[in-house]
Amino acid sequence: MPVPETTVEELAAALAEGRRPVLLDVRSHGEHLTVALPDSVLVPLPELAERLDELEDVREHEIIAYCHHGIRSRSATALLLAAGFPRVSSLRGGIEAWAVRVQPGMRRY
Repeated sequence: MPVPETTVEELAAALAEGRRPVLLDVRSHGEHLTVALPDSVLVPLPELAERLDELEDVREHEIIAYCHHGIRSRSATALLLAAGFPRVSSLRGGIEAWAVRVQPGMRRY
């Protein structure tokens, strides 16, 4: 089943308009230390199911999950939707697409 996706351009426009979705980084701790979107919350995908309670305060907020290329974030989005989080999407292309199309000077790996 396809999951909702947000493009990096849509996210950039939302941020420019002052919208502040919860940016959920589902990469590893090391990847997050290398580079991350500002103000993102790190919950690595392998830990997400066990740590859903940490996201209860933002359950009704818009949540955009991201990873390196957008594969893990699709799994995270499916998991969150199944857990009843209503406004979740995956960042299409991940932080790599963000670095290429929105913020070219951003560190890449």
